[in-house]
Amino acid sequence: MTAETDSYLEKARELLGQADAMLGIKIPEAAGRTAYLAGFHAAPAPIFERTGKVLKSHHGVHTEFLRLTKDDQRVEPLCECSCRKPNNLKSIADYETGPGARISADRAAAAVAAARHFVARMAELRAAGRTNS
Repeated sequence: MTAETDSYLEKARELLGQADAMLGIKIPEAAGRTAYLAGFHAAPAPIFERTGKVLKSHHGVHTEFLRLTKDDQRVEPLCECSCRKPNNLKSIADYETGPGARISADRAAAAVAAARHFVARMAELRAAGRTNS
């Protein structure tokens, strides 16, 4: 495990803690956005372990993540925080308006739970990448 990989996964875990806190004080949009960001910060871990690339942009992370996991049965479309889902909660919270642009408490809670699963899966993929290198 590299320091870079540790940093990605630690940031993702910190964001999960923040998302839990936001759920606790009933701010579902912020919790949903933060759940997405937890996934975004976890996805570079297996990328770095497999390629050595450090990617910072959302587009770069999404593109490389999709390329690396395209045929990987261990990575199902996990959740709205996943790099595979284009209409994610971050986009809804940040850019959309109107009645459909609200994130319910239930949806945010589901996204946080799914993000937790996604972060754990990224840690597993990172570990598998290290043993397969």
